[in-house]
Amino acid sequence: MQLERMVLLSLRFLHPSGGPKPVIPAISDYYDPATFERIKNYADKLDTPFLIVDTATVDRQYDELAGAFPYASVYYAVKANPAVEILSLLRDKGSNFDIASTYELDKVLALGVSPDRISFGNTIKKSRDIRYFYDRGVRMFATDAESDLRNIAKAAPGSKVYVRILTEGTQTADWPLSRKFGCQSDMALDLLILARDLGLVPFGVSFHVGSQQRDIGTWDAAIAKVKVIFERLRDEDGITLQMINMGGGFPANYATKTNELATYAEEITRYLHEDFGDELPLIILEPGRSLVSNAGVLVSEVVLISRKSRTGLNRWVYVDVGMFQGLIETLNEAIKFPIWTDRKGELEEVVLAGPTCDSADIMYEDHKYPLPLNLSVEDRLYWFSTGAYTTSYSSVEFNGFPPLKAYYI
Repeated sequence: MQLERMVLLSLRFLHPSGGPKPVIPAISDYYDPATFERIKNYADKLDTPFLIVDTATVDRQYDELAGAFPYASVYYAVKANPAVEILSLLRDKGSNFDIASTYELDKVLALGVSPDRISFGNTIKKSRDIRYFYDRGVRMFATDAESDLRNIAKAAPGSKVYVRILTEGTQTADWPLSRKFGCQSDMALDLLILARDLGLVPFGVSFHVGSQQRDIGTWDAAIAKVKVIFERLRDEDGITLQMINMGGGFPANYATKTNELATYAEEITRYLHEDFGDELPLIILEPGRSLVSNAGVLVSEVVLISRKSRTGLNRWVYVDVGMFQGLIETLNEAIKFPIWTDRKGELEEVVLAGPTCDSADIMYEDHKYPLPLNLSVEDRLYWFSTGAYTTSYSSVEFNGFPPLKAYYI
């Protein structure tokens, strides 16, 4: 009954004009009642701030992704959440791993993952790190620059390489990943030819359409670019590529809705078959956010509530977690996490800020969140869909605050 009363917070209130007024998110839009009740019961015993991750949700999300793309190999992006509990679960389910550093590599290898299930997916790496991976048995490397490719040839001779290309989609991804990573298609052609000449295996092409990508059509444009590279290398240089790494980009369930994963899979599969026919090359996916984000709830406490003037229209609500304790993806208000409270009452839009002595530590000011007028100091706010990029982004000791605690249930 208590949970049912909580769900009633999602009822819509109307402006006098009759238009919809902002609402507290409905629990049922993000978690099944039993899962959320389990999370909340566990949370009630702990001091804030902290993250709780439901591993059963991660298990289910992996199965959903693997079922939607039965022809693809999954390489989990460890950077999204490197917790041993997550890595062990995915290891046992047969996942491969996309690794960004020697530290991630050591962590995954220590769990008994064999190096043939690992790809060094970071295009920005030291020569000695390449050798470190190679000495431990890794034989697949990403690249997007000639100097890096030559380092791979020296430090990891005979390895498979795939070149990351630039793609569109910066305007439709909540967290764009272009510009810094990848190269234009003509340079990708040159690098794959050079890879062959340096004794490496020109294995494939990769791209990333941007994290939390809401426009499925961006995959169509990226796959079309890959097709041209495949055909030109085959016809003009006698190089047969074997793999397409489509990266991540599949969505989590945030405040802004997206299509269901099944819709993404249906459309992307159609794009692949339109360009490559019935016999697809090896397809690799590198999910991170889409596997773990929905499994997490970050729990914070209200520290202070104030108005900036006697006539201020919005309250400022300060909580004990902020941009430096795991919510860095609120930078420029890019990722809009659903925020829930069990307080009832009339709602008013607020500015949300963190606890540190840094003026940048404001999560949401332009996009204001509705919270009850009777919200008080020491009340709790529950940040939904926070299982990805929160603990791994949390600072070590900024302003003396410790890293975000995490619990896996």
